[in-house]
Amino acid sequence: MSDPSTASPPKTLYQKVWDAHTVRDLGGGRTQLLIGTHLIHEVTSPQAFGMLRDAGLGVRMPERTFATVDHIVPTHSLVEPFEDPIADQMIRELRRNTEAHGIELFDVTTGRQGIVHMVGPEQGITQPGTTIACGDSHTSTHGAFGAIAFGIGTSQVRDVLATQTMVMNELKVRRIEVNGTLRPGVYAKDVILHIIKTLGAKGGIGYAYEYAGDVFDAMGMEERMTVCNMSIEGGARCGYVNPDETTFAYLEGRPYAPKGAAWDAAVERWRALASDEGAPYDDVVVIDAADIAPTVTWGINPGQGVSIADPVPDPADAEDAAEATSIREALEHMQLEPGAPIRGRKIDVAFFGSCTNARLSDFLEAARVLEGRTVAPGVEAIAVPGSQWVKAECEKRGIDRIFIDAGFEWRGAGCSMCLAMNPDKLEGDQLCASSSNRNFKGRQGSPTGRTVLMSPVMVMAAAVTGEIADAREVFGAADGVPA
Repeated sequence: MSDPSTASPPKTLYQKVWDAHTVRDLGGGRTQLLIGTHLIHEVTSPQAFGMLRDAGLGVRMPERTFATVDHIVPTHSLVEPFEDPIADQMIRELRRNTEAHGIELFDVTTGRQGIVHMVGPEQGITQPGTTIACGDSHTSTHGAFGAIAFGIGTSQVRDVLATQTMVMNELKVRRIEVNGTLRPGVYAKDVILHIIKTLGAKGGIGYAYEYAGDVFDAMGMEERMTVCNMSIEGGARCGYVNPDETTFAYLEGRPYAPKGAAWDAAVERWRALASDEGAPYDDVVVIDAADIAPTVTWGINPGQGVSIADPVPDPADAEDAAEATSIREALEHMQLEPGAPIRGRKIDVAFFGSCTNARLSDFLEAARVLEGRTVAPGVEAIAVPGSQWVKAECEKRGIDRIFIDAGFEWRGAGCSMCLAMNPDKLEGDQLCASSSNRNFKGRQGSPTGRTVLMSPVMVMAAAVTGEIADAREVFGAADGVPA
């Protein structure tokens, strides 16, 4: 038995990973941090490579850098040159830079291309206990594996390319426990929308979120990725789940995962990374799973959410003038009346895609409830797998036929209408039921476009009814979606 007086104090996973990757203390609260894995794409890397060239620098560790193309890729045709000359220039620049520096590129011809936050896990590049950086705010997705993963800006992309390190301030850690059992018809997307609604879109500023408790323990890896993906939408710089047997089972056998004896050693090391019993937290939030219902957004940030059964807020009930102003602005943009129900609002577009919810398990569940139904007249519905692997797997299983027969457009892999840096955009003030992660004004391509965030199954319910609907009622089971 160890001597309690000399034993190491308990630590969170965040603290363990941070300490293991600290290169040096720079003073003033700043740390030079080794970045274990750097993921890049076509939008935020060209300028960074240009700055390297101007400074006469190379890429410090190209073997730790992986690239894919996602934001600008058209999902209806991959014929090159792309119709958008800027998009075409971006993909060509990415190819030139990765070839020049010996960086692995998952290009559109490889069968492994997709949204960067899907490619990393699919390939086994995303692993527990490492630090990951990418020039995209939803890099927090990779925390599902027990990695500490940050979205970074272009100048930081330059720094990581040149040094494999970056300068950061250490975060506080908030443990968010969701205990109990989710009710039927409630999904991972509802959980994270409920958390953001509860804590606020800025509630996580300065924090890393550790997700714990019965609900996250029971989730599969793709559900954990959905939750961690939207940590940034709650203001947290990153979010993670402690690695466990579910994590190891997902990673085993993937192309970049360790093999043989190295795999056994890695699992032993990863298992020890989980937060210790008694580890200190800066804050703890406990949520009862039974309190979570299918949740949608009604406003213009992901924190403006509501249970599908509840009305939207009334500014007259706001706690202060600032909140009242925020509610009025959101209601005006969304063309909603104070205190009105969100359920029953007619939609124009149903978008199923994005790095939040376009994985195989999302498609399997959505197809299960969609099969035999058709998209409502007047609704434009598109289904966009997050990666070429997901697309191929869906087509092998006949999932694509279920969507096509229902009236969905079946597209290629990419970010698509999540952020409209490609031909997929809303027009005018169209209302979109969306499985994506952001509902800011203009996010989906039109300044007056309106986005309602929800789970994939709720998108299916909206698509077949033509309005914002409760999937539990649409799919005909009193206890939720059909089993």
